[in-house]
Amino acid sequence: MSHLFAHLARMKLIQRWPLMYNVRTENVQEHSLQVAMVAHALVIISNRKFGTTLDAHQATSLAIFHDASEILTGDLPTPVKYFNKEIEAEYKKIEAIAEQRMLDMVPDEFKEDYRSLFISDYADPTYKAIVKSADTLCAYLKCLEENRAGNTEFNTARKRLEAMLESNPNPAVKYFMDCFVPSFTLNLDEINKML
Repeated sequence: MSHLFAHLARMKLIQRWPLMYNVRTENVQEHSLQVAMVAHALVIISNRKFGTTLDAHQATSLAIFHDASEILTGDLPTPVKYFNKEIEAEYKKIEAIAEQRMLDMVPDEFKEDYRSLFISDYADPTYKAIVKSADTLCAYLKCLEENRAGNTEFNTARKRLEAMLESNPNPAVKYFMDCFVPSFTLNLDEINKML
């Protein structure tokens, strides 16, 4: 018997941004879906607009599971995770143990199918970078949504993430920022007017 999917079902119980006041809370499961959708879009954009031949499904699969180890560790806030090099190094060890525990739950005959999804060191670096970009974009979108709702708690995070996105070398990220992100500053009536 494997407890894998019982654990994965608990992704919805892990709250993101735990130190921040949230107008609307966000859990790891819904975040992972959004990251998967954005990673998929980044690959499609990259292929259609910038001549790459990447596999959108591979990016999507990796994105779905990119935070799965947080089922075991919780979502450690960025200021804590990166407080200093020692904490960062120790947390990476904790993440590696949690990733291995997730893989250990997979029945032996499927381990190789899941290894690169659960163990970040086994993920293809190209797709890992795409998922990281999508993850950053989604964090930025969360900040925009909170700001739009009048919550200034996310201002510093928004500025930090915006700088990260502006310096991202992937042209698909800039395209996504230009094409899709502005709508996140609009309300539903404004979005519907555009249809």
